[in-house]
Amino acid sequence: MPPALSVLDLVPIPAGGTASEALRRTVDLARLADRLGYARLWFAEHHGMPSIASSSPERIRVGSGGVMLPNHAPLLVAERFHTLEALFPGRIDLGLGRAPGTDPTHIRALRSFDAEQFPHQLAELVTLSRGAFPDDHPFHGVTVTPAGVALPPIWLLGSSGASAQFAGTNGLGYAFASHFSPTPAAPALRAYREAFAPSEAFPAPHAILAAAVVCAETDAEARRLASTMELAWARIRTGRFEALPSPEEALAHDYSPAERHAVDLYRQLSIVGAPGTVRAELTRRAEAAGADEVMLTTNVFDPAARLRSFELVAEAFDLAPVVAA
Repeated sequence: MPPALSVLDLVPIPAGGTASEALRRTVDLARLADRLGYARLWFAEHHGMPSIASSSPERIRVGSGGVMLPNHAPLLVAERFHTLEALFPGRIDLGLGRAPGTDPTHIRALRSFDAEQFPHQLAELVTLSRGAFPDDHPFHGVTVTPAGVALPPIWLLGSSGASAQFAGTNGLGYAFASHFSPTPAAPALRAYREAFAPSEAFPAPHAILAAAVVCAETDAEARRLASTMELAWARIRTGRFEALPSPEEALAHDYSPAERHAVDLYRQLSIVGAPGTVRAELTRRAEAAGADEVMLTTNVFDPAARLRSFELVAEAFDLAPVVAA
């Protein structure tokens, strides 16, 4: 049986465009994904990257993929997601990461906590939400506003497998970032399932595999579109953070040996091709990893081609479009 499909929006900024324009286009993708029958739409948290506009994921099933908890006071996260849950009950996900999601300079500006404090921060977040600190605790009496609302289901994000057992033991959802991590996902997802203890939000384990995907009518056209992210990835890996280049710029670029090595790595991570090619590879990877759901992220220069990629994948997997009442 094919996996469920969902969307991770990094809000890409093409060269010559602005962050404001990219953010406004998130509405186009959200509406399209909802209409096509994708299961959920998440936004990421990245800082200081000219090619990505998603620095604040707690904006709008919709959720965060994710809030990098070391960057935030747990009380603020609780308040934001209580508010979202109150506004849109049963439609919000809270995805949490333990890394700061940026470079050392931005980490200092964000005043991030040590990532090793993540378990303590998560416990604080949940206990604040429930108002369950004991009488002798300094936070006893702290009220998360709006009150009378529970946190949405919590998903723990991982890229190395280090968080998998923790997510399972605590009865959380788990998402693995194969769209940028070369670490094999299968061992992490297996550790998550083996450690899983049922919770109210997750009676059974649920594992998401994130994947970088570019789909077009032909393999050749998909490869042309994907050249944008290949050059962007090579630049990032060699310390250059710039807006997404056009396919023409990417295809004309004279790659250094270091850049070529980075592109070779990215091609191993990404799934690029016509609908049949993409469906076969996504299904294979989901089955190999033991994933319940695959979350697609597509970063190309042309916004229309980006939307078309999600349409083609939806058609390839026979997603049931939502019919307006």
